Amino acid sequence: MNILFKKLNSDALIPHYAHPGDAGLDVFTCESKIVQPGERYAFSTGVSMEIPPGYVALVWDRSSRALQHGLKTMAGVIDSGYRGEVKVVLLNTSHTAVEISAGEKIAQMLIQSVEHAHVKEVNELSETARGTGGFGSTGN
Repeated sequence: MNILFKKLNSDALIPHYAHPGDAGLDVFTCESKIVQPGERYAFSTGVSMEIPPGYVALVWDRSSRALQHGLKTMAGVIDSGYRGEVKVVLLNTSHTAVEISAGEKIAQMLIQSVEHAHVKEVNELSETARGTGGFGSTGN
């Protein structure tokens, strides 16, 4: 399978796998910013992409940045029909400002197949042992 990337900014870095067998492509920003505690920001990657129909790109945290700096990715679904710039929304969940530099890895991207479901409205759903038990219904 080919995932096509187009540079929209000459300084952009094309996402790539750091090691053979990695699940996620490293995603880089092409801008610098200090993200304040509690702040959300959509970082420019300077690239657009083409994903084959039947697939999706999912943007996830970099584990090291999540652990060390409290950075959390948000809004991480890129559909196969989207051709605009890929942006990565980061939320600083820590109590300190985090500096992000142009060219830095800010997220990882997984390419996964998508099953399209048939949606059907019904009056009743089948019963299960769990039923309507939600948050905490299975213990801590």
